[in-house]
Amino acid sequence: MPAESTFRHRLRVYWEDTDAGGVVFYANYLKFFERARTEWLRALGFGQQQLRQDTGAIFIVAATGVQYRLPARLDDVLDVTVAVREAGRASMLIAQQAWREHELLAEGDIRIGCVDAGTFRPTRIPTPILDMLR
Repeated sequence: MPAESTFRHRLRVYWEDTDAGGVVFYANYLKFFERARTEWLRALGFGQQQLRQDTGAIFIVAATGVQYRLPARLDDVLDVTVAVREAGRASMLIAQQAWREHELLAEGDIRIGCVDAGTFRPTRIPTPILDMLR
């Protein structure tokens, strides 16, 4: 299981997440990772819509790398983790994992960029978020 200091988001695998064999379609792990990052930000006090309204900043995925270890299946309960590896002025590298009880199913590094919502040009991560990450 993930370390206690790592943010965890629990979710269930639904029919829509699987292929014809009842196994989670590989691209859906990226959706699971996205949901966990959204809930992680919310737990820190930063809803993404409010962040956009207040600062004009949004987060986008700049790069991903995922390794698939074991298959998740229909009705499995997963813990999807979020751990910040590094936080710069305009981007973060986030390590994420998907667990089923004590089995690591998938893991990846996701590079998140902060951009201006209107222009999609890089902008600084809002100071209150950076302060919480350091």
